[in-house]
Amino acid sequence: MAEVVQTWRLLNFEQRVAGVGALLLVVSTFGPFSFVEAAEILLAGALLGLLYARAKGMRFHLPFGDGTVILAAGIWAALLIVARLLDRPLGQNLLALVCSGILAVAGAAERAKRPADDIPEDAPAPEPHQPESRPGGGSAEGGTAEP
Repeated sequence: MAEVVQTWRLLNFEQRVAGVGALLLVVSTFGPFSFVEAAEILLAGALLGLLYARAKGMRFHLPFGDGTVILAAGIWAALLIVARLLDRPLGQNLLALVCSGILAVAGAAERAKRPADDIPEDAPAPEPHQPESRPGGGSAEGGTAEP
């Protein structure tokens, strides 16, 4: 539990809102279960995994940035909810639509705060790739070392 609290503290406001929206999206799937609910749980799990990785400082590139991914997840969840609109009670559908709206708004706010593909100023620059030298005069890339 302490790790969850520590992770929560490391997230910024928009990321926290997205995390709450993802958890509420999972809660909205309780009841009759179908592939749509499974897709929503998978989507929420992926978002929570993204937020956890960012809180732990893992660096990886997303094509359009975290905000756009969260925004797209919210829109996709809303489309899934509309697809099952007639199969579920109205209250459950409204809760799920509110959760997808929370995700979309949090994603838009995150995107506005941090543009896509930005790199924090305090991040070290990547080192240029240099071929490794092997014993016997050859390099790891298959050529021979110059004397």
